[in-house]
Amino acid sequence: MPHDYCTDAINRVSFITCASTLVLFGCSSLRHELFHSAAWDLGIFDQAVYLISQGQSPISSFLGFHILGDHAATILYPLALLYKIYPSVYWLLLVQAIALASGALLTNSIARQAGLTARQALAVTTVYLLYPLVFNINLYDFHPEVIALPALLGAILAARLAKFGWFCFSIFLVLGCKAVLSLTVAAMGVWLLVFEKRRLYGAIAILSGIIWFAIATKVIIPFFGGEAASITRHISRYSYLGNSFVEIAQNLLFNPKLVLGKVFSLDTLEYLALLFAPVIWGISPRHLLPLIGAFPTLMLNILASASQQRNLVHQYSLPILPFLLVAVIQTLASKKGWIQKPKIIILWSLVAFLALGKYGYFWSIYLDSFDTWQATRQAIAQVQTQGGVYTTAEIASHLSDRLLIEFTDANSPPADITKFEYILLNARHPGWLSNRDFAIKLVNQLKNTRQFQLNYQQDDVYLFVKNSSARDKRVN
Repeated sequence: MPHDYCTDAINRVSFITCASTLVLFGCSSLRHELFHSAAWDLGIFDQAVYLISQGQSPISSFLGFHILGDHAATILYPLALLYKIYPSVYWLLLVQAIALASGALLTNSIARQAGLTARQALAVTTVYLLYPLVFNINLYDFHPEVIALPALLGAILAARLAKFGWFCFSIFLVLGCKAVLSLTVAAMGVWLLVFEKRRLYGAIAILSGIIWFAIATKVIIPFFGGEAASITRHISRYSYLGNSFVEIAQNLLFNPKLVLGKVFSLDTLEYLALLFAPVIWGISPRHLLPLIGAFPTLMLNILASASQQRNLVHQYSLPILPFLLVAVIQTLASKKGWIQKPKIIILWSLVAFLALGKYGYFWSIYLDSFDTWQATRQAIAQVQTQGGVYTTAEIASHLSDRLLIEFTDANSPPADITKFEYILLNARHPGWLSNRDFAIKLVNQLKNTRQFQLNYQQDDVYLFVKNSSARDKRVN
């Protein structure tokens, strides 16, 4: 193939990657500006990274414990360096956009290494970018595991190119994103060791995955989050299998009926259809071995009682994508698959994106609180100190750069509301886990107390600020 053509293809992929970064960042930023990002999860990670950048212990006031007790996501510490430049939640959205878009470059490189033509590789790159999960997860707040997506692709490419340092660094990144990804790393190691004949790389992945899983689940998470938090946050969705990791393992081995009932169900069939539909044209039974790396994630999602683990909206299916793409690439490289022509492949991906992408939210649910947008912005502008804030889940991520912030929950109101300096409520759109009755009752309660004064009111948006006398009394 002519050198000029190859150079043109590389430039085209680089341009597509940069353009995708801008589109993804623009979409997530717009969603945030429209008050549809939330305390859970954007606010959680924004507060944690901010506190780390300030040299403070990242104890999340949303979770009630140290952020490492959540998923042992050590990647948050280097992310805090960005907040030292300027503390802003948009850093997280930008990092997420860059991570997701950069997967396109790595997908293209894997495709070329596998022997695909430049046109085929470009088509597979488009398949990656149009895979609905990539766009959808970018809209769903921020999650550290998005960084693991390009890192997993990088690890696969590094193993195939025998780039030892690059492989180790990629594995290190993946493990730092989320404790459960250690299972993915170990499973990838099995695939590399047994089927790719990359023995050294496979052994490193298996050992590092197993060791980190043990350290994260037995030491880091219990130490920083407490044993109760560990159980509640990590195995509550599998409580029908047992109340501990040991019980769950025993039931998986000795009580298969519990598992088979989940595996062979309509929910699982629907989930698999969603996963494979965008790339079904490139799936061949002879080339499914790369999916060994996706097996732990796939089973965790199938067995979970939470339905959000079985869709193309939330982050839970993200570790499956790299291995699904490699399977498609191997099918194309062997000239198998239903579709071979790049233009038809791109057309199929576009149809899948139009059918399953959540772009329509921008002119539907993302505009449902636009009637109070201006009032909410003005109220936020009046929160001028780092004092504690009590507000709705959707507003919380705009004010989470502080030690204390909680969001309204009608079923779990704070025991002591005077610990907050600001209380910002939207009675017209009370937010997730709240309701209009709870918001109005709280507004009336605050209006009739001497400890808070109403500083702002417009379009059912209320900002109460603690009186200086009450504030001084609490300090003393």
